[in-house]
Amino acid sequence: MNRSELVAAVAEKTGNSQVAVNGVLDAVFEVFVAQISQGEKVSIPGWLAVERTDRAARTGRNPQTGEAIQIPAGHSVKLTAGSKLKAAVSLK
Repeated sequence: MNRSELVAAVAEKTGNSQVAVNGVLDAVFEVFVAQISQGEKVSIPGWLAVERTDRAARTGRNPQTGEAIQIPAGHSVKLTAGSKLKAAVSLK
């Protein structure tokens, strides 16, 4: 399912317009980005949790030359499925 299919499905279930649902979805993702970029965890109990993780600097290898390279420290995003989501997947 892609974004437009998700918007259409939610609009049909809620009776709202696709434009309204799309706006809400945009707002949800803006809040996610704002909170996670500040290092805050966003949690929807039972469904999912999204948080920023730190990656330490490390040494890697250039696959073409085999030369050792330094990979700088950085951040990543971790998404964890909640109990309701896990239960829904295990039933299928």
